[in-house]
Amino acid sequence: MDFITATKLPGVVLINPPRFGDARGFFSESWNRQKMRDHGIDIDFVQDNHSVSAAVNTVRGLHFQSPPHAQAKLVRCGRGALFDVAVDVRRGSGTFGQWVGFELTAENGLQLLIPAGFLHGFATRTPDTEIIYKCSDYYAPECDGAVRFDDPDIAIDWGLSGPAVLSEKDEKAPLMAQFDSPFVFGETE
Repeated sequence: MDFITATKLPGVVLINPPRFGDARGFFSESWNRQKMRDHGIDIDFVQDNHSVSAAVNTVRGLHFQSPPHAQAKLVRCGRGALFDVAVDVRRGSGTFGQWVGFELTAENGLQLLIPAGFLHGFATRTPDTEIIYKCSDYYAPECDGAVRFDDPDIAIDWGLSGPAVLSEKDEKAPLMAQFDSPFVFGETE
C-alpha cells in the first residue's frame, strides 16, 4: 500500500505511515508536517483527542463541527480495531451523501484523514478500543452536531455483530433529510 491512498471522496485519504520494527516492537511517525506537505496535505492540527470505547459495537457518530470551528481530523487506532467512516456533506459536491469506511487497527497502523465538510463516525470491533485523532480546530460546543449513524439515505454498512452501543446524543441525532448542512463545496471551512 502507498503512503497516501486517495478514496472515492476527494480530500479523504488513507495514510499508511511506515513502521520500523524489531524484537522490541516498532517505531512509526504518526504525523510529520513536512512529509505531509510534500504529499499535498497542509493542515495545522491544534488539538489531539484520545477516547476509549469499552464495548464491541460502540458507535460514535456521525459527528461534525460546523463553521467557524469546522474540523479536519486525522484518525488512528491505538489499541484494538474500529471501522472508521467519512460522509461528504458539502452542499454542491458531486459526492454529497456518499461515504467511505476503512478498518483501522493497532496492528495495521492505518490512519484516515477527514477534511472539514464531512461527517465522521466509527464502530468498534474489539473491547477497549482506543481511538486517537488530531483536530484542526478546538472543540466548540456551540458548533457540535450529529446525524443518525443508521440513516437509510446514507446506508452505511457498519458490519456490526450486534446492537449498536450509542450515547444519548447519537440516539437522538436527526436524519440526513432533517440536516441543513453548513458546509458548501469549494468554500474554505
